[in-house]
Amino acid sequence: MRFLDTRRHRIAAAVLAIGLPGAWLLAGERRAADPSMVAPVKRGQFTVTVSTAGELRARQSVQITAPPGTQQAGVYQMKISSIVPEGTVVKQGDVVAELDRSIVAPKLQEVSLALQKAEAQYEQAMLDSTLNLSTARENIRSMELALEEKRLAKEQAVYEAPTVKRQAEIDYEKAERALAQAKSDYETKTEQARAKMREVGADVSRQRGLLKNIQDVMAGFTIKAPAPGMVIYAKEWNGKKRTTGSQVTAWDPSVATLPDLTQMESVTYVNEIDVRKIAVGQPVAITLDADPSKGLTGKVTSVANVGEQRPNADAKVFEVKVRVEQSDSTLRPGMTSGNAIETLKVAEALYVPIEALGSEAGVSFVYKQAGGRVLKQEVVPGAMNDDEVIIARGLGVDDRLLLSPPANHTRLTLVRLPAPGTNVATARGDTGKRASPRD
Repeated sequence: MRFLDTRRHRIAAAVLAIGLPGAWLLAGERRAADPSMVAPVKRGQFTVTVSTAGELRARQSVQITAPPGTQQAGVYQMKISSIVPEGTVVKQGDVVAELDRSIVAPKLQEVSLALQKAEAQYEQAMLDSTLNLSTARENIRSMELALEEKRLAKEQAVYEAPTVKRQAEIDYEKAERALAQAKSDYETKTEQARAKMREVGADVSRQRGLLKNIQDVMAGFTIKAPAPGMVIYAKEWNGKKRTTGSQVTAWDPSVATLPDLTQMESVTYVNEIDVRKIAVGQPVAITLDADPSKGLTGKVTSVANVGEQRPNADAKVFEVKVRVEQSDSTLRPGMTSGNAIETLKVAEALYVPIEALGSEAGVSFVYKQAGGRVLKQEVVPGAMNDDEVIIARGLGVDDRLLLSPPANHTRLTLVRLPAPGTNVATARGDTGKRASPRD
């Protein structure tokens, strides 16, 4: 009896030893065959897109700016004291904004005083010149009369003694030379007076020009619309829109814009990983957050060569502009847009879900169902999008793949692809040898 019991125990243990692994493998095969975890290889059109969020803006617009000439007036920073609400439709000449004049008032007073001083100096120089030249002319007249007296004395000395005659000649010569010197000095004084008048006159002109410039700048602080349109606030360097209280500088004088709503574009930013896929001319599918049911088409018109660091972005991004090809009266600058940029389109390709593709030691593979077995098949992947990847070699259109590794994946041997140019029959024989039932 003990022998029979021992034999029964041994048979039961053998059954368990053989049956449990088989049941485990069968269970693994059932899990692998779960339809929700198996995907067929698809054939058809394959598209790769880069999706980004963007913002609509007009391709052409009229700038509304602070008045020109602020640098010449010594005004480099101005504050917006008031501005019409964004989206206001204005006519040409309507007031759009007012700038704070308090920064210009002291400069206006300073230049006014400088002009008064320059005008006083001009008047004084003119009086001095008039007086000096008048005195010089009177001296010349007196010298001319004295020369005439000397001439008469010289003529009368003809009958006098030789010494008296000689003295009369010397006196006449001295008077003649003095008159000539006085006339030469008069010409010099005249040129000096003219130079002085030009100097003080230039200062007066400069101060008058500066005063007029400041007055024009102050008048321009009431900013009017240069053309009809819808007012859209200009953006600062940090992306914030300018509004009441914002600063406007002489180097960045934009206050608002009047966009041409018939020509719109979507401005978006693409990360440095995807920007290499983007090229001018690629088609774009555009959607609007404001109206998801509306679909627009566009084309990439420019891709920035240099990246930039945007606010709230960890990595550098590149600006991409997309022209909206349709004209739509409901489009408004600042609307958020979704841009699906088509970077690749293959008319006919085999492709599978990305989840089905694995990699090991630089070799790509999939888990393929083959009858009642699962093969670990090497494949050559191609382009991929967010969900799927092209398989260039290694699969057929009727193959079915596991989306997750089977339970016995660690025991499967990789079925390698034949090298390009290898005989098909030989390759099939090799593959058959590798895919043995033990696998």
